[in-house]
Amino acid sequence: MHTRLATTDDAAAMARIYNDGIADRIATFETRFRAEDDVRAWFDGVHPIIVVEDDGQVIAFVSTSTYRPRECYNGVAEFSVYVAREARGRGAGRMALVKMIEVAEDAGFWKLVSRIFPENQKSLNLVRSVGFREVGLYEKHGQLDGVWRDVVIVERLLM
Repeated sequence: MHTRLATTDDAAAMARIYNDGIADRIATFETRFRAEDDVRAWFDGVHPIIVVEDDGQVIAFVSTSTYRPRECYNGVAEFSVYVAREARGRGAGRMALVKMIEVAEDAGFWKLVSRIFPENQKSLNLVRSVGFREVGLYEKHGQLDGVWRDVVIVERLLM
């Protein structure tokens, strides 16, 4: 396995992986499956995206996006980690996140943040293992399939 910066050519594989995450109902509030063109729109030239390849196939990714539109937050990026079902438990998510930390800092970001469902212990363990701290809990942050869900807020300072 190896990491690299993603390109728009990875969008189809990333959409497949993300759609598995949507279907699993443990990683995102999203319910609408994404097409390749939806994922291509994530490539804004500002927020890095990292993929992990194994034997020429994309098996995981970490994407970053705008935290808030106000200029004072330009150095803060939200991140998401997704791993293909067949590749989970092999360290691909960790590889991608470690590389993202390096790339995001090199790109001038000073903080990465995310929100994780409390029952998603694998993701919480992952972010803890690479130096993220839990900031707090948003209660009833959103509904998924008509059920209120809480999220754990995590952050890591980069600089």
